Amino acid sequence: MKRTISVEVGKGSINHNSRKFKAENVDGARSHLNIDYCNERIQDVYQMLFGAAQERFNARQKRADRRIPKYYEKICTGHQEKPFHEIIIQIGNKDDMSALGENAELAKTVLNEYYQGFQARNPNLYVFSAHLHMDEATPHLHIDFVPFITGSKRGLDTRVSLKQALAAQGFKGGTRSDTEWNQWVRSEKADLAAKMERHGIEWEQKGTHDKHLSVLDYKKQERSREVQQLGEEIDERRCEVHNLQQQAEKYKQALEDCKLTEDMLETAPEYQLPEPPALMSAKTYKTRFVDALVERLKKLGKTLLARYFEVLNDYFRINANNGKLYRENENLRAANAWLSQKNDRLEIENRNYSLLRKRLGKQQLDALVEQAKAAKHTTRSKNETRER
Repeated sequence: MKRTISVEVGKGSINHNSRKFKAENVDGARSHLNIDYCNERIQDVYQMLFGAAQERFNARQKRADRRIPKYYEKICTGHQEKPFHEIIIQIGNKDDMSALGENAELAKTVLNEYYQGFQARNPNLYVFSAHLHMDEATPHLHIDFVPFITGSKRGLDTRVSLKQALAAQGFKGGTRSDTEWNQWVRSEKADLAAKMERHGIEWEQKGTHDKHLSVLDYKKQERSREVQQLGEEIDERRCEVHNLQQQAEKYKQALEDCKLTEDMLETAPEYQLPEPPALMSAKTYKTRFVDALVERLKKLGKTLLARYFEVLNDYFRINANNGKLYRENENLRAANAWLSQKNDRLEIENRNYSLLRKRLGKQQLDALVEQAKAAKHTTRSKNETRER
């Protein structure tokens, strides 16, 4: 038995993975067959992994504006790292490894064995959410993890870094096509293949350009991957928008606090001067009542001034981030529209290609494609020779 291996980047929809909500492609009658390995709250995970490092970092900072209040929010609003990553692992496809077919339990067994060794193989990828799904077309595994390194000389001594986490596990990137991620994915596929082999399943490797796909199919596949990447970027922007909304709520709360302070100054007894008692000298009245009130007002003024500058800083940061988000979203929207149009054109070309294949036959059409490739290669070689 031969089966392919698929390792794809997931969108990281934790609520979907844990079935807090169900998409249309989920068969609820089979959800009890799923395996929920873990589902920790990511904010708690960040506190556990980075809380002590954050405290050590803040203790070294002399300037308050360099301290990090919440590391998770900092990563969410930054642009260098994602808060977490997800991979989706699958054996075969819906035709040869269907969740309703005779090989469903076999796929479940192999994927379960693969997951049991994942954390030990990847000590720098902390798994906080993992689910094996049997209620969709094909059994598959979602693994969500936070990549981290220790002993860092920059920023927190324990911090988020996918590139460095994989490097710490021995995956050193080279060329653009041989990155740390690509090396790691190949290693994970090899581990899964070894477990498949123990159950009588041979890994069917089709290579980067999947020979069974036509050129048009391959292009369409690549465009779909680009659209998926754009979707992930949009999800990151949503995280940033969420944080901006929280900052806006803080600003709104500060305005309400100012109104309460104004009312308090008008009505609270501790901020009112009483009528001078009979026979009390002006000096005694000043010492007992006026000086005390002035001291209270000074403390209140300092508190309000500090709060004002804090809110003002948040306000300017919100404006700056809002403008940046708007420009980035406009660029993403344009790129997404361009890719969608390109995919539509590829869809039409693909249908035409299929019609030709039916009319001319697979062998004859494949022969024509090979002839066209050879002619293109010959023309390119001649042009290069003339240029030299």
